Amino acid sequence: MSALIRVAAALAKREFTRFIRQPQRVIGTVAQPLLFWLFLGAGFGGSFRPAGMENVSYLEYFYPGVMLMMMLFASIFSSITIIEDRDAGFLQGVLVAPVSRLAIVLGKVVGCTSIAMVQTLIFTIAAPFLGLHLGFGSLILLLMGFVLTGIGFSALGFLLAWGMKSTSAFHAVMMVFLMPLWMLSGALFPLGNVPQALKFVMLANPVSHALIIIRAPFYYGPEALFGDGHYLTSLAVTITWAVLCLGLSMARVNKREKGVAA
Repeated sequence: MSALIRVAAALAKREFTRFIRQPQRVIGTVAQPLLFWLFLGAGFGGSFRPAGMENVSYLEYFYPGVMLMMMLFASIFSSITIIEDRDAGFLQGVLVAPVSRLAIVLGKVVGCTSIAMVQTLIFTIAAPFLGLHLGFGSLILLLMGFVLTGIGFSALGFLLAWGMKSTSAFHAVMMVFLMPLWMLSGALFPLGNVPQALKFVMLANPVSHALIIIRAPFYYGPEALFGDGHYLTSLAVTITWAVLCLGLSMARVNKREKGVAA
């Protein structure tokens, strides 16, 4: 167990170190969601008048959605290093080493999640300017939401990237498959203002539930949230989604191992 933790920690540290040594990558993953937030917030602000949210600006409503986008972009794009490591020969070296394949999955997922969390936490500086204030308990719940969401996205990115041969294919899958998950999460518009069929799809989307556990701490404390069945349902769905993606990633790595051995 100690060896597994050491290997996973070393891989996670390598992932994070490689990220901070690439300033263009840091700027790109932060600037794109930030510009998205500012431009859409300015463009839709005048027409955003959903029932029951008359006192909420679009910048405020879209703020947790941008956080979710940052978690998605940072986690998923960090997973692309799996393909780069394979091309560079590093991944093959790790695979033949006498270490658990589980350590590879955990190291990559923890590294990608930490990268996403650092960027998203920096973005929380904007919260007071929107009139959003986090108490200590709410901040802990927000961090928990970031961790669960990051694990889910990172593990899903690992699962998709593991069998891919090129980074271009990974980008294509992300745009065609992952971006709609975010767009249909309620990040851009409230679920109450959509047709019933689309609302059903959005409620079935696990990313919608991840958004709920990220948005809720800005408005409610732990006592209120842990007594709210809607929040608890979203929390359970997000945990299940993260565990499922992590389990599938581990199964994918072990399956490859058996295939090579045969």
